[in-house]
Amino acid sequence: MVKVTQGILIAAALLVSLPAAADRYRPEVPDVEVNVPAEVFSSGGHRAQPCAQCCIYQDENYSEGAVIRTEGVLMQCQRDDKTLSTNPLVWRRVRE
Repeated sequence: MVKVTQGILIAAALLVSLPAAADRYRPEVPDVEVNVPAEVFSSGGHRAQPCAQCCIYQDENYSEGAVIRTEGVLMQCQRDDKTLSTNPLVWRRVRE
């Protein structure tokens, strides 16, 4: 009976001390600095690469369904059913 009670007391002491021990454990966070050139996050003055499935207007890429107004005409980027290619989107006039 003494060993069982002693075992329970040890187990209880461990359970009480575990949160305190966990609170003291702080893994080392390395101080790392990575220098990345600004060109990675910006165009660096270069034009955007043409995409495989888009319409282009004034050096800007537009996805299928995009609508723009140019010179008073409403245009929508749509699939070109008459063309087989890797870029089958074209600008079509939308009737207002």
